[in-house]
Amino acid sequence: MTPLDFSVLFIYLAAVLFLGASFTGTRQSLRTYFLTGQNIPWWAVLGSLVATETSTVTLVSVPGYAFGGDLTFLQLAIGYVVGRLIISTFLLPRLFTGELLTAYQPIAKRFGIRVGRLTSSLFLITRSLSDGFRLFATGLVLATALATLPGAMLFAQTLLPSAQPSHALLVLTVGLMSAATLAYTLLGGMKAVIWSDVIQFGIYMSGAVVAGVILLSKVPGGFSEALTLLESGGKLQIFDFSTDLTRSYTFWSGLVGGIFLTAGTHGTDQMFVQRYLASRSARDASRALVWSGIVVFVQFTIFLGLGLLLWVYYTTYAPTELATITVDGIIQTDQVFPTFIVNHLPSGLRGLLIAAIVAAAMSTLSSSLNSSAAATLGDFYLPATRDRHSEAHYLHVSRLSTAFWAVVQLCVAISAVGLSGRIIDEVLGIQSLTSGLLLGLFVVALLPRSHNIAPTSGVVIGATVLIALRFYTNVSWQWYVLAGSCSTFVSAWTVGWILSKNALHGRKP
Repeated sequence: MTPLDFSVLFIYLAAVLFLGASFTGTRQSLRTYFLTGQNIPWWAVLGSLVATETSTVTLVSVPGYAFGGDLTFLQLAIGYVVGRLIISTFLLPRLFTGELLTAYQPIAKRFGIRVGRLTSSLFLITRSLSDGFRLFATGLVLATALATLPGAMLFAQTLLPSAQPSHALLVLTVGLMSAATLAYTLLGGMKAVIWSDVIQFGIYMSGAVVAGVILLSKVPGGFSEALTLLESGGKLQIFDFSTDLTRSYTFWSGLVGGIFLTAGTHGTDQMFVQRYLASRSARDASRALVWSGIVVFVQFTIFLGLGLLLWVYYTTYAPTELATITVDGIIQTDQVFPTFIVNHLPSGLRGLLIAAIVAAAMSTLSSSLNSSAAATLGDFYLPATRDRHSEAHYLHVSRLSTAFWAVVQLCVAISAVGLSGRIIDEVLGIQSLTSGLLLGLFVVALLPRSHNIAPTSGVVIGATVLIALRFYTNVSWQWYVLAGSCSTFVSAWTVGWILSKNALHGRKP
């Protein structure tokens, strides 16, 4: 990393903070702070959805997946597209039937405030854990870059003398990322988050394309030689029709798991629902959601292509460089792309690619903080205070809540220091555990009010099923959302039916 690289990186960070500050004067109410006044065009919502879904984990782990495997990750992306079509048809219209601040207020209205708070709590726990891992992944990339700065290791160890030098630098980097993201999220609210997402989407996609062009230029025979090497290495496989439930990224686990995971995240997760509610209309929200699936599929194809080119370069032309990221004979695939960026890109472009990875992280983390604060206010604080306080008071509490969740995610990221492997599996696995429970509750809420439902029992039984799958079987995480949603739905309906029957018999003489 050269002074030019660091200049590019810091100019980017300063620009993001400036953008956040430019929206400071536009906040007039709690709804404009969290929902922007519902005046965002559909294409900006699309960009924000994709950028929010794309974190550093995506930009680092997906190329790492292709480096260590093949193209079977795309099977999951197919499920993502189908899942969005289902959400757009069945769930999205119901979100525009009232003045909503969060995705869980309809659940509270249907089953009571306790169940609404339960669903919101599941969301908050999931976001804190999964986005803490995303923050950690960003720290890995930035720490790799900052380690080339003279005195960086020594400075970090001076601040954290009890930690190993590399871990100290990683913790410091994670803290700086968290502080920068929190700053512009607090300054501009949801409007700053969405428009920053759009810019960050352009930055990280441009960076990925530039990296691909440079990688291809390092293969003497160009595209044809790379393709020949990939074919001989068996790296171009897309479909795997295995029916083994313990294997991830098969056609069936990818398609079915992708559909249910998308339904669980994009249909019930406040971080995504909040973007729909910021749209001008339900039609605009639906258009943004459906097209975002196509864009994500193309994006995954590009990222996987990067991983394949990295495999060609490192295994054929620079195998000795892999020794620096090999632990106990195992290549740390999540570190392959960052290592290439730091060691092989020219000055200036190197800084741009690091900024692109930071952009991917900040778009997700800022969205997570803002949506967590919205859930805290909308599902807990506002009902508890019954709107007795002023708008200024609630805005102040919103900022405090945003800062609180930033600290929680930072603690998760720091606790993850020392982990290795494919972080994307950790993140998606965490999301799958709770998304199934939330999806099951949302589907239960669609039943007519004449049905007797036991939502809390459904969540408890659904969670028990998922815990059993996670700790006592080798079933792939890609089946968790299906198992969780079905067990939650069936058990909530069944227990409700049994209780209603018992009550009916109890009234007989």
